[in-house]
Amino acid sequence: MGMTAAVLAVDAGNSKTDVAVVAADGEVLATARGRGFRPPAVGVETAVNTLAETVDRALAMAGVASVAHVSACLANADFPVEEEQLSAALHARGWGTTIEVRNDTFAILRAGVTEPRGVAVVCGAGINCVGMRPDGRTARFPAVGRISGDWGGGWGLAEDALYHAARAEDGRGGPTALARTLPAYFGLPSMHALIEALHLEHIAVRRRHELTPVLFATAAEGDPVARSLVDRLAEEIVAMAVVALGRLDLLEEETAVVLGGSVLAARHAQLDAGIRDLLSAQAPKAVPGVVTANPVLGAALLGLDAIAAGPAPREKVRDHFT
Repeated sequence: MGMTAAVLAVDAGNSKTDVAVVAADGEVLATARGRGFRPPAVGVETAVNTLAETVDRALAMAGVASVAHVSACLANADFPVEEEQLSAALHARGWGTTIEVRNDTFAILRAGVTEPRGVAVVCGAGINCVGMRPDGRTARFPAVGRISGDWGGGWGLAEDALYHAARAEDGRGGPTALARTLPAYFGLPSMHALIEALHLEHIAVRRRHELTPVLFATAAEGDPVARSLVDRLAEEIVAMAVVALGRLDLLEEETAVVLGGSVLAARHAQLDAGIRDLLSAQAPKAVPGVVTANPVLGAALLGLDAIAAGPAPREKVRDHFT
C-alpha cells in the first residue's frame, strides 16, 4: 500500500471515540465514530476490543489494512506505565508500523496550535493540563482526581455546588441560591429531597454533572457562593497552565494556552474573564484561546508531525475538520 494511508488517528475519550485515516498529503480517507474508551472500568483488553470496532470500520472504509503510523490519544493514559501497556495492546492489532500513545489531552492541545508547541487545559467531566515543545519535551500532571491534587471539572464542580447548597438549607453554611436552583433543575422542592433522590439513586449517579451548568447559571444571576466556585475554577485552570509553561521554559515567550472541554467551550463570561485576567498577571506572554475543533484533528496532526509531513498536508487535514 506504500504511503497511501499514512496515519491512523485515534481520539478515544470516556464517552466517545473518533478515528480518522489520513493520507500523507493530508487527505482524510475515512472517519468513524464509536463508543467510549474506559480501560479502568472494563479492563484493557475489552477497551481495546471496543476501540477495534471503530478502527476496523474506518480502515475498511479507507480500503486499507494498515497504515505507516498510529497516533492514538487515549483517555485514561495518565502514567507512562499505562501508555506502555496500551501501546503494546495496539501493536498487537497490527494497525500500523509505528505507534505513539498519548493522553487524550494532547489531541486537544495539538488541535489548537499551528506547531506542536503550547499548553492546553481541558475542563470537561474532569480537569487536566499538558504542554509540549517541538523538541519532544512535555509537561503533564497525573490528573486522576483529588488524590493527585485536582479540583474542578464538571464532577467536582457539581459536588461542591451540592455541598454548599445542602449546608445552606440545613443551616450549617451561609445562604446560597444553589439551595433552590439545584433541586429545581430536577423538579424537586428542596435540597433534602434532592439528596435523598441522589442517595437512593432515583436520580442516576451519571446525571450529577448536569448540575454544573446550573451552577454557572446561578453564578451569572449574581449568587456569591456560585460565583466564588467559578472564580476558584479560573484560579485552578491558570495555576495548571502557569506550572506547565514554567516547566517547559515557555513563560518568557509568546505561547498559546489552549482551553478545551465542555465547561470551557461553553464560554461562561465570568470564567473566561477570570482566566484572562489571572493569566495576564501571572503569564503575560501567554495567549489564551478556546478550541472547539474535533480533537481527532489533533491526533491526526500529531501523526503527521511524526512522519515529518510538511505544512501543506497539515493545512489540508485542518481544513477538513474545521
